[in-house]
Amino acid sequence: MNRTAKLGRIGQSVWLDNITRSLLNTGTLERYIRESSVTGLTSNPSIYDKAIGGSSDYDEQIRRLSAGGAGTEEIFFDLALEDLRRAADLFRPTYDRTDGVDGFVSLEVSPLLADDAATTAADAARLHALAARPNFFIKIPGTTAGLKAIEETIFGGVPVNVTLLFSSEQYLAAAEAYTRAIERRVEAGLNPYVPSVASVFVSRWDGQLAGDLPVDLHLKLGIATAQMTYNAYTELIHGDRWSRLMNEGARPQRLLWASTGTKDKTASDVLYIEALAAPLTVNTMPEETLLAFGEHGTVSQTLQARPDLPDPALMARFKAAGVELTDLARRLQEAGVESFATAWQSLLAHIEQTAGAAVAR
Repeated sequence: MNRTAKLGRIGQSVWLDNITRSLLNTGTLERYIRESSVTGLTSNPSIYDKAIGGSSDYDEQIRRLSAGGAGTEEIFFDLALEDLRRAADLFRPTYDRTDGVDGFVSLEVSPLLADDAATTAADAARLHALAARPNFFIKIPGTTAGLKAIEETIFGGVPVNVTLLFSSEQYLAAAEAYTRAIERRVEAGLNPYVPSVASVFVSRWDGQLAGDLPVDLHLKLGIATAQMTYNAYTELIHGDRWSRLMNEGARPQRLLWASTGTKDKTASDVLYIEALAAPLTVNTMPEETLLAFGEHGTVSQTLQARPDLPDPALMARFKAAGVELTDLARRLQEAGVESFATAWQSLLAHIEQTAGAAVAR
C-alpha cells in the first residue's frame, strides 16, 4: 500500500491543491489518482495566476476567445472550466463509488465579490451550471458576506467549498450557514444532501508569526488551532442537531485542511500532513507536499477530538507572547482575501497581455 493510501484507510481524503493544463495533458493527474490515491482537487486564483502566467499552454485558447469577442473574466472562466471539467471527469469514478462523498474539484468565484453576497450567490449558481458536472464545488470565502452567500447557494442546491477559514470560530460560523441551509431544504421538502467542505488554512498561522515567537513555540500554533477546530467539528456532527438532519438523509459538511505545505524549509516538509491525519476529513496538498509524503511520510497516529488538546499550558504561553487568536484569525482572513484579489488581477493581466499580443500581430 502506498503512503498516501494509508491516509485513506483512516478516513481522510487526499486531494491535490493544484491544477495546470500540463497536469492534464501529460497524464500526470491521472497518474496521481492511480498511484498516489488522490481523490479530488482544489484550485484558487493564486494557482491559476501561476498556471496561466507561467506557461504558454493557454495562449492559443486565450487568443481564440479574445478574437471571438469574449471579455477577460469570461476568458478566464472558460480556461478554468475546461481544465476542471476534464479533472472532474477523471474523478467521476471516485464520486460514483463513494455515492457523492468524494471525487470533487473546486473553482473559486471572483475574490472581488468577497463583500457582495447577492452577486456571489448568483455567480456561484451560474458557474456551477456552466461546469455541468455533479462533482464540482464552487469556492466561496467564509467572510461575513460570504456566509450569507453560502447559505443561499447551498439552499439552492449548489455544492460549496467554503474557503479562507482560519479558526474554530470561523469554521463554526461557516458550518452554521451550511446547517441552516440544509434545515431549510428539509422544511421545503428538498433533497437534504448538498455536498460541501469547510477549508481551514493551517500553515499561515505559523508563517504570520515566524520570527516573532520563542523558539520552542515555533510551528506549533497552526496545528494547535487545527486541533481546536477538529474538536468543534466532531462535537457538531455528533450533536443532536446533525443527528436529526442525518435521519432525514443529510450528510455533514466535511472539514478540509488547506495550506498544508511547510513554508519553513528547516522543518519537515510533511509536518502538517502527519500532524493532521484525521478521520472524516480532507487534506488538500500542494504537489510537492503530495510527492514528499509519498516518499517518506508516515501515519503513526491520528488526530483525536480531545477536550484536553491543545494543551492549555501551550495556549497560555501563546497568549503571554501576545498572540490574540480571534484578532489574528480575522487578520489572516482579510489578508487571504486580499492575496487572492491580487492574484486575480494578475491572472487577468496575463490574459489581457496575451490577447493584446495577438491583436498587435
